[in-house]
Amino acid sequence: MMINYNHTVFVFLLLSLGIFKLGSCSENNVTVKCIKSEREALVRFKEGVSVNGIPGKLSSWVGEDCCQWKGVECNNGSGHVTKLNLSNPAGRPRHFDYESNQNRNSPCEACSDPCGSSDTYSRKCPKSSRSLLGDVNSSVSRDVNASLSGEITRYLGNLSSLTHLDLGGNYNLSTQNLYWVSSLSSLEYLYMGGVKIKHTNADWLYAINMLPSLLELSLYSCELKHLPSSLTFLNFTSLHVLDLSYNPFNTSIDLSYNPFNTSIPQWLFNLTNLTSLDLTHSNQIGKILGSFGRLGSLKYLYLGVNNFSGSIPASIGNLSSLKELDLSYNKMNGTIPESFGQLSKLVKLFLLENSWDGVITEAQLMNLRSLEEFMLTTNNKSQPLVFDVKYDWRPPFNLKILHLESCLIGPKFPVWLHVQSNLTYVTLSNVGVGTIPEEWFSMISSNLTHLDLSNNHIEGNLPHQLVFPNVTKLFLQSNLFSGPIPSNISDLMPSLQYLDLSENRLYGKIPLSISKIKHLNILVLRRNNLSGELPHQWNESQKGLRVVDISYNNICGKIPSSMGFLGNLSILVLSNNNLSGEIPSSLQNCSIVSMDFGGNHLSGILPSWIDLDIFMLRLRSNLFSGTIPPKWCNLHKLRILDLAQNNLFGGIPDCLNNFTAMVDHNIVGTEPIENYTEKASIMRKGREMEYDRTLHLVTCIDLSGNNLTGGVPFEITSLTGLDTLNLSMNHLSGNIPENIGNLSLLETLDFSNNKLFGPIPESMSSLTFLVKLNLSFNNLTGRIPSGNQLQTINDATMYKGNPLLCGSPLLTKCPGDETFDDPTITSAEDKQNGDDYERIWFYASIGLGFVVGFWSVCGTILLKKSWRHRYFRFCDDIKDRIALLIALKVVHLKRKFGLEKS
Repeated sequence: MMINYNHTVFVFLLLSLGIFKLGSCSENNVTVKCIKSEREALVRFKEGVSVNGIPGKLSSWVGEDCCQWKGVECNNGSGHVTKLNLSNPAGRPRHFDYESNQNRNSPCEACSDPCGSSDTYSRKCPKSSRSLLGDVNSSVSRDVNASLSGEITRYLGNLSSLTHLDLGGNYNLSTQNLYWVSSLSSLEYLYMGGVKIKHTNADWLYAINMLPSLLELSLYSCELKHLPSSLTFLNFTSLHVLDLSYNPFNTSIDLSYNPFNTSIPQWLFNLTNLTSLDLTHSNQIGKILGSFGRLGSLKYLYLGVNNFSGSIPASIGNLSSLKELDLSYNKMNGTIPESFGQLSKLVKLFLLENSWDGVITEAQLMNLRSLEEFMLTTNNKSQPLVFDVKYDWRPPFNLKILHLESCLIGPKFPVWLHVQSNLTYVTLSNVGVGTIPEEWFSMISSNLTHLDLSNNHIEGNLPHQLVFPNVTKLFLQSNLFSGPIPSNISDLMPSLQYLDLSENRLYGKIPLSISKIKHLNILVLRRNNLSGELPHQWNESQKGLRVVDISYNNICGKIPSSMGFLGNLSILVLSNNNLSGEIPSSLQNCSIVSMDFGGNHLSGILPSWIDLDIFMLRLRSNLFSGTIPPKWCNLHKLRILDLAQNNLFGGIPDCLNNFTAMVDHNIVGTEPIENYTEKASIMRKGREMEYDRTLHLVTCIDLSGNNLTGGVPFEITSLTGLDTLNLSMNHLSGNIPENIGNLSLLETLDFSNNKLFGPIPESMSSLTFLVKLNLSFNNLTGRIPSGNQLQTINDATMYKGNPLLCGSPLLTKCPGDETFDDPTITSAEDKQNGDDYERIWFYASIGLGFVVGFWSVCGTILLKKSWRHRYFRFCDDIKDRIALLIALKVVHLKRKFGLEKS
């Protein structure tokens, strides 16, 4: 009986389990279709946008079931659309990963423009940060067209169950407003970075304030201009992530009427659940308030590239969860507060380019045990920041990235740096260091990829035995290094891409092994004492080499023809050496946009094959002969042409008006090259001036010191952007072009020591920027023009050697000047009468002055009794004082010489 009962129960359980399984299978086979109204909303959205560069992005949006469409997710039970992801990863910053704690890969990403457009925001990353990342713009795809374009329809607001909406990175997408977003009451994640929001005033924020469940909000680079300082009520208090970076908020407010002295809205400090806040490059001004200390959950705080002023508030130490802090590129000052020592979880600290001062002691650093990346630079030159820690102090952190610039840690190399053994990136530029222990190099050599010790006072030879297998960038310029460059440098540093040893005391030959470094991109050895010849073994394996600068050395011999294998070479600077021979024709295989061979002994004719994109051609102070090649008239991007002090002959080409870059300043001569600033000496304003960062602004033609003949071509007057024109010391003849005044930006004009004749054009007086003018030693005739700028440079020597010139500032008067300038004295009798007349008036004025002065004083004393008494009392007092002084002096002298009676 019991056995039958148990069997029955067992069978019943099996049947029940089978029925359950069948039911489950039936449920799984049921396909839940999307809601019809929500499908219609998505169709309307698709109709309003188009797809650029992303094949198949919306091609799956066909059929009745929108839950099967790409980028759309639905609730399995209700069929409501819950997620819509149409983001463009190519247009999104690489650090964009809010659901992964928004981890950033490097400090410079806070400086980059998310949309990658150079015309929207300025680049403000420092050289070293660019070095760390590579090109700033590489963090974002430049192809912003690979995205959705068009306008977001308001029908998206019908997706009432939507919790995730991601349209980020679509820079060609826009919306009239965000009113439709306010209908998405279940929304938790809203990513619309890069979408243009055509809002009015602050309506975008009021729409966001209707989303009580919102956890993450990203509106970077949305062209938002209004950020309300207050809200009547705050509805999205659960917000964890807020990104409003790269928006040109209109913060031009008068802080004198703002009790908080900041543009940061006060409602923001009530978002106490925030873990990440990004206001990078959002035009904020004023002070960083202590109210930030209320945001105790913050892990990531990015306030870089703004106009914040004042010091860091001490309340920053309350952010005990903070992992990353970026205050770079502001106008802040003061020292680093001691409360920094409380940020024990801080991993990345970026304090680049502010006016920090004061001292940093162990107190600010002693508890930063999690710190891995530390970047600090100051632009306070009068009182730079000083690291004042005990020499043998050992910190609790072990850094991977260290960037210190323009602060003082030297002259001794401190122990707290010596013990950093995990460094991969090091910049210690202009920190006052005099010596660096060689064992420190040995300790960090295996991990190091970037080393910048520039602008210090480091002495000694370059390390010859240290192996840096992974170093790609080595900057040792502007120090006191001496000795030769290691002959086996290609073995010591096989991965080098950037090598800058300029402005040291290095001597010896350039090692041949440099031409074996395959990945070399920039080679700068400027201003040393290097000798010998240039390496001859350049080869195609170095096709990445873009810059070779070996100027201001003692290099001799010829320019090797093997440099023609460097197909991407764009800047070649070999000036101020002892090079000889001709310019090798193989260089036409390169892509040279700046060629500076000035100050050598090069000879031969000028090459006609110069690259059409060349920006600067400087061949002055050589032995070149022949004529200026007519093909050079096609150099549309040329801005600097310096052929002075050669043996050129023939005429000046009459096609100089083809140098359009000397007319239109918007024509870009050359793109900046990372980690390299070209320097060149240009004769301007009568003296040699060295230009570096502003070199691209110079427009100059200098053909002086040759044997050129013919006239000054009138076509040259069309170069309206020209600022220096020097044709002196040639054999030019003819008239000065009548329209010379068209060169409205001209600062230096030198036609001296030629054979020019005729009058000086009146239009020259309209050169309002002219600083240096020299027309001496020609055959110019007539009156010198006057007015405007010519009166401010009133120097007779600039017209010297032109005997037929007249007028101011020369002493030679022009015919007819006597009639208009002074009364004409026709005879000796008239001259004598004139002198007598002037003498009578002279004596009469003296007598009248004496009478008026005498009776003004004496008459008052005679007529006013009280004044008379005071005057005589004053005279009596003076008389008594003088008598007393004389008596005391007599007594003193008697005592001094012992004449006083005892």
